[in-house]
Amino acid sequence: MVRAYSRREYIRKIPNNRIVQYDMGNLSEDFPVRLSLAVKKPAQIRHNALEAARIASNRYMQRSAGRLGYHLKLRVYPHNIVRENPMATGAGADRVQSGMRNAFGKAISVEALVKTNQKVMSIDVNPKNFEDAKVALKRAGMKLPVSCKIVVEKGAELIK
Repeated sequence: MVRAYSRREYIRKIPNNRIVQYDMGNLSEDFPVRLSLAVKKPAQIRHNALEAARIASNRYMQRSAGRLGYHLKLRVYPHNIVRENPMATGAGADRVQSGMRNAFGKAISVEALVKTNQKVMSIDVNPKNFEDAKVALKRAGMKLPVSCKIVVEKGAELIK
């Protein structure tokens, strides 16, 4: 397997990760039911897509289950650095630009490399909030650039 472009000691300017939190909700309680959002195909998910998914699911769970009725955890971290070879525009750009020669690119973003069936985020809830957690994960999946599925990891026997 080819190593991702993630060795930060060799890179001059690294873009900031926009993900604010990785654990939200009630961190101390042990909930009986766990649902996860898993990707169906290998993908590259940028940090701003992960943050949008986190915000969407966290906001829905706060409204439906309350601040202490769930535990949401983001399970991937964006390590891979994305590069772009910016093309010059405007008058005389063709004389300045060198095309694909020396086209290594500048770092513009960070992304998480996910594999098939890897879990991106999980929500731990009580059985009464099971449907709310499913809706929250579905909303989070809409923000990601890959198709996702919802997996019940723990407590499937508790759900009616």
